Amino acid sequence: MSQPTTATAPPGPPPVFARRIAGVASSPVRELLALIARPGVISFAGGLPAPELFDLPGLRDAFATALSDDAGRRSLQYAPTEGNHELRELVAARLTDRELPTAPEHLLVTTGSQQALTLVATALLDPGAVVAVEEPTYLAALQSFQLAGARIVPVAGDRDGILPDALAAVIRRERPTLLYLVPTFANPTGRTLTAPRRRAVAELAEAHGLWVVEDDPYGELRYAGQRLTPLAAEPAAAGRVVYLGSFSKVGAPGLRLGWLRAPADLLARLTVVKQAADLHTSTVDQAAAAAYLRTHDLNAHIETLRTEYRRRRDAMTAALPRVLPPGSEWSEPDGGMFVWVRLPGAVDAAALLPVALSHEVAFVPGAPFYAAEPDPATLRLSFTAHTPGEITEGMRRLSRVFAGV
Repeated sequence: MSQPTTATAPPGPPPVFARRIAGVASSPVRELLALIARPGVISFAGGLPAPELFDLPGLRDAFATALSDDAGRRSLQYAPTEGNHELRELVAARLTDRELPTAPEHLLVTTGSQQALTLVATALLDPGAVVAVEEPTYLAALQSFQLAGARIVPVAGDRDGILPDALAAVIRRERPTLLYLVPTFANPTGRTLTAPRRRAVAELAEAHGLWVVEDDPYGELRYAGQRLTPLAAEPAAAGRVVYLGSFSKVGAPGLRLGWLRAPADLLARLTVVKQAADLHTSTVDQAAAAAYLRTHDLNAHIETLRTEYRRRRDAMTAALPRVLPPGSEWSEPDGGMFVWVRLPGAVDAAALLPVALSHEVAFVPGAPFYAAEPDPATLRLSFTAHTPGEITEGMRRLSRVFAGV
């Protein structure tokens, strides 16, 4: 019996992607981490905490507590979007001790502070909204704002952070909705915004109805100088600053635990946005973090980190004068994880990266950290993931890379 014949329809158009993803570039740091994940490479590329300094026994005990008996059953259940109440109490107490008065109801627990950025962008930025950022700035923040369809405008800074006069000019000219800052040991530059400038930024935000995001993952990693009060604690900042914090740099990034502190009306909206995104952050990780903060001395652990990271920072900055070509400039940060370098003249740091990899050493070219016209002669070095001896060897390898510059 013959089969009926049918005409073959011509293929239809291919499915399309959302337009908002078109302008969002992949993170070169993420790509570089995959490229250098081989034995023998000394990488100054990723902003990674030292894994040998994780408090593995303490965290193991904390997870055992979180998973014990009835507590374990609660830790494996759905939970409120706002986050574990005990964890928020403990985080609020730590922030209050750092001169930022905070109550649990001021906080929303997030899946890392990166999610907090995404929530803020969703709640505050319509497509075409203007975001002001210090130039250069954290590249994953640039990605979040690009994904929201915002237009990003750079603001000039110097070794003391963003320039208030430059910010005032951008506010008058561009009318931004939001200002994003990493005011303490900034990524990528290591800069810290001085106390007078914090006050000036807060006053500008108050005068012009500007939202400010204060991203503070590194603030407790201070190795020199005096602690500064968070920007969010400035009187003029009340009601307009969203403060972001994280366990990633002082605890462990694999926990993916962060938090945001926001005014009540905005916090309610951010909670709804988070409900739509993921319902809530991992219940068991929150319970373990609460158990850890309740039974272990995180401040003592942070002091261990400070002592060791100070040695690593010093090893790197001591080597730079003999490693970098004449005419180079670099930051000497009081804390955090990064040294920012500018090579002399019109050197392209990205062109030097393959040479560095051939010598089994790596860095991050600086261009992706710029919202506008990049400076190709810049690069970022992270000192936290290697011992002083490894840093010395990595610097020796880099000296070969820069020998011909």
